[in-house]
Amino acid sequence: MFPRLLRSQIMLGIVVSAFFALPAWAAMHTSSLPQRVLQLNGSGKMLDLDDMIYAPSMHRVLVPAAQSGALVLINPATQHMTHWNHVVPGGSGAERDDAGTTSAAVGSGFVFVSDHKDQELVALNPQTHQPVARARLASGPDYVRYVATLKQVWVTEPGASQIERFQVRGGAHPMLSRVGAVAVNGGPESLVIDARRGMAYTNQWKSHTLEISLHHPALKASWANTCRGSRGLALDAADGVLLVGCKEGKVVALDPASDGKILGHAKVGAGVDIIAWNPVLRHVYAPGARSATLSVLTMDPRGRLKRVATAPAAPHAHCVTTDGRRHVYVCDPAAGAVISYTDHVRP
Repeated sequence: MFPRLLRSQIMLGIVVSAFFALPAWAAMHTSSLPQRVLQLNGSGKMLDLDDMIYAPSMHRVLVPAAQSGALVLINPATQHMTHWNHVVPGGSGAERDDAGTTSAAVGSGFVFVSDHKDQELVALNPQTHQPVARARLASGPDYVRYVATLKQVWVTEPGASQIERFQVRGGAHPMLSRVGAVAVNGGPESLVIDARRGMAYTNQWKSHTLEISLHHPALKASWANTCRGSRGLALDAADGVLLVGCKEGKVVALDPASDGKILGHAKVGAGVDIIAWNPVLRHVYAPGARSATLSVLTMDPRGRLKRVATAPAAPHAHCVTTDGRRHVYVCDPAAGAVISYTDHVRP
């Protein structure tokens, strides 16, 4: 293990090198987006960061801080961080990557987080930051998403090839009751809820995106998305466009209302996992874990994509979210940090 200062210098050198060695496809769109590093645990220790979300009802970005067992909340207005410590059991490092929390959702007045060590779904009281309900999971959790129209929490479980569903019942002392599961062969990877159409979307690991009915939970459709490796999903709810991130370095726009018709696509850095949609700026954000870049795309209402900027990111940066205004948040797992960018890019 390198001393912290030396490790930081090495990481900085890698990021700087990545900037000056951006691939040819990115050279015409380089951008120095203002950025700030937010250290989650104060030590620079590696964290297996994964899913981050912006919760409008709380006006906070939620970062499940993996092995630390904490949930970190970022105030976009000030970039100030609040730590809800020990919301789930923690771990001691990469060798304990089965411990901690990596996904969260907000609904019914609670914050729901994954617990990898005890393999549970946990409901937290946002005032006390304490667990108020738990539900045992059938397999290791990945994505946690709240379905407001049903007052349910859906949890993807790739190891069991399914999505488990839990009903939220009660007031200050809720119950999480399992109400069923949706089988997803070859997945599930990622999960997006489309309340307007009454659908959920997830991916198979390779070349297909799946549509699931919320009210009659079962697979409804399967669409070829042209990805060699299907990863993240994001939704432009206003125009009904579904975005798919491809691991090889591509973002594809699909039209769910037209049986998954491909509307557009754009090349981005390799190693894409999670992607994010900014409805105010109409920007798509796609970090590349292998390319150590953050690609910024613009999308018109017809789903046509155009890359407008590429900024340096950290190696292994694969998760991203946005506050829907001018801030973009990209994870830096190796440094146990989040990089906050200010998006001033114009098409």
